[in-house]
Amino acid sequence: MLSSELDWLEIRLHTLADHVDYFVVVESNMTFTGHSKPLLFLDNESRFSQFSPKIIYHLLENRPLTSRRTWDYEDHQRNAMFTQVIPRLNGTETANIGDVLLVSDIDEIPRPETLDLLRACDFNKRLTLSSRFYYYGFQFLHKGPEWPHPQATIYAGPTKTILPADLRNGEGGFRLFNYFQKRNLANASWHCSSCFSTIAEILNKMASFSHTTLNQEVFRSEARIVDRVRKGLDLWDRKGEDYEILMANSDIPGWVGNNSERFGYLLRREGENAGFVDYVAGGGDGITY
Repeated sequence: MLSSELDWLEIRLHTLADHVDYFVVVESNMTFTGHSKPLLFLDNESRFSQFSPKIIYHLLENRPLTSRRTWDYEDHQRNAMFTQVIPRLNGTETANIGDVLLVSDIDEIPRPETLDLLRACDFNKRLTLSSRFYYYGFQFLHKGPEWPHPQATIYAGPTKTILPADLRNGEGGFRLFNYFQKRNLANASWHCSSCFSTIAEILNKMASFSHTTLNQEVFRSEARIVDRVRKGLDLWDRKGEDYEILMANSDIPGWVGNNSERFGYLLRREGENAGFVDYVAGGGDGITY
């Protein structure tokens, strides 16, 4: 699903293009909370033209009218990757029984070696590709368990394939069967949460959150955001959300490493503007590690 993370789409395409057959990109003209948003992919399609033969783009249809829960809108957009796309494919794009399907957000990137493994090996219907969990950039590693996404499954036909939202949420079918269908592959992906080059993107993410309690005005202070990101502290002061500081981390997608000047904000954030290109620091003490 694509919201505003065009840099992450670029990183994803360059990292995985040689390891997947197609990318399904689903975009909505509204956020999960019902606000209008531009169609960024269509507005920037030329940036990704070299990957056009592998991109299946879909504009979300039929937002649910019977629910006001933002989680329902999110699940609807996830499922649209299957329900509104797969049945309409033809030719070489057609899904075949046994094809590997990946369900992930734009900032959850499987390692290329993981995808090669999935092509070569059989696996359970519900496979979690656990991610090394980074925050703000690859300088801050989340302390605790790996991020339990993305997920992979096998295409079993239009009615027997696990829907994307059920696959991600561990729902659908019989609970006991689900338990025995699940497996986890550790250190199989990267997840970089709130890894943006602009404060505008941070604020946009807050405004579009399914969890609206995180979009309160106190959290939207630009100076506060910069301070928290520079120091590797949680934007919302959540208990247990702590990060290990990594200097010169080499566990990064190759495209980021090969373009370290462009993606410097993903590698070091301790500068006075925390790597945000739309923020001018007003002074203050530097940070020493």
